[in-house]
Amino acid sequence: MNELPNSLCAEVETLLGGRFSRANAVRDQHAGAGMHFPALPPQAVATVESLEEIVAVVRACAAHNVAIVPYGAGTSLECHVGAPRGGVSVDISSMKRVLRVSPEDQDCTVEAGLTRVALNEHLRHTGLFFPVDPGADATIGGMASTRASGTTTLRYGGMRENVLALTVVTADGRVIRTARRARKSAAGYDLTHLFVGSEGTLGIIADVTLKLHPTPEAASAAVCAFASSHGATSTVIEAVQAGLPLARAEYLDVEAMRAVNRAFAGTYVESDTLFLEFHGSPDEVTSHAERAREIARGNGGGDFRFAVESEARSELWKARHNAGLAAIGLRPGARPWSTDVCVPISQLPICIDETKADIATLPFPAVVLGHIGDGNFHVVLLLDPASAEEREAAQRFNDSLVARAIALDGTCTGEHGIGLGKRQSLRQELGGAVDLMIDIKQALDPRGIMNPEKIFPSRAGHY
Repeated sequence: MNELPNSLCAEVETLLGGRFSRANAVRDQHAGAGMHFPALPPQAVATVESLEEIVAVVRACAAHNVAIVPYGAGTSLECHVGAPRGGVSVDISSMKRVLRVSPEDQDCTVEAGLTRVALNEHLRHTGLFFPVDPGADATIGGMASTRASGTTTLRYGGMRENVLALTVVTADGRVIRTARRARKSAAGYDLTHLFVGSEGTLGIIADVTLKLHPTPEAASAAVCAFASSHGATSTVIEAVQAGLPLARAEYLDVEAMRAVNRAFAGTYVESDTLFLEFHGSPDEVTSHAERAREIARGNGGGDFRFAVESEARSELWKARHNAGLAAIGLRPGARPWSTDVCVPISQLPICIDETKADIATLPFPAVVLGHIGDGNFHVVLLLDPASAEEREAAQRFNDSLVARAIALDGTCTGEHGIGLGKRQSLRQELGGAVDLMIDIKQALDPRGIMNPEKIFPSRAGHY
């Protein structure tokens, strides 16, 4: 790749001072390395603190045809923030103000660099909260960009359902507001949801207007072990069909439960396990849990542990919250690769069963966990980073898993996004619709400078 133009560096450095860096240590922090991806550092990092600074940096890069890689907290798993063409990483993590909270309207507007945990801490005394929980303490802008979801999607939806409007800086430095705050609108194209999930390929999100939800009066949690994944998945399917308002429905397979017990001296039953949470009034959360107990019993569920008090609920959920870390402990020094497919919930039992049969043939450990209430699950593969053979086996396994999910009318990614890692899978899933996406990309970013190579590869320098 070419060196950054001196005139560009001088212009941005004059604007940002020490917040523009070409130091290797800073570049490496923005390289997007993780899971099975190599480090792809940018040539420079511009840490911005305002909308005006985003505009100035984007216009400078556009004038010199230099790649731009938006960066939030760097928690994405498909190398969204790596820089395969170099260029400038535009770090928005310092833009973390809460611009407005409207309790009466149950919404707020925040800068894109604010994290979800910080937002909920700010909201703590309002009686409202922001429910989307992808696990990591990601930035709100990054969550919007990747159309994030997570453990609470079953009850509250993901970013797709909870973003009302965005302020975006486009590839040529224009500032657009995608919508107003009304809860519904028929005004033209739905630009908000064009940018939600665009992974930084169409522009940089500067601020986000979000729906908020009332903090539940009470919550209850339940954990139940099953002899197989069928019992757990069938329990969730029947609970949803019965109209139980599940807030969370999480699954860990027997290997994941063994890993948790080993890593944290746990005493959980080492079997396929379902974790449930209910929100509502005190009477509602108790009655819903009792109904779930009956359904679980009918599907071969064992001991049904139930708790309402906050500390007891946290203790019940400890295994699910620590499962990823525990899995890595099964093979010290391993590099994890987390898959991510989602299928219609009716197809979940067969998808998990066939996937576990494939896992049994792998030359390395793997565990299954997921948000089975909405049909989304992950297999965490634990690879020897020095073994090309294991990487090839993992790639074959992932290809087979994706093909299976798509054959069941599912998707190659429930929540991680496409990034660099799932570009071929996207084409397999959506076919010619990808060409229309490329046309949209070309129209909004004709130079191909916004997060290049993500979602689909460039073609002869163009998208």
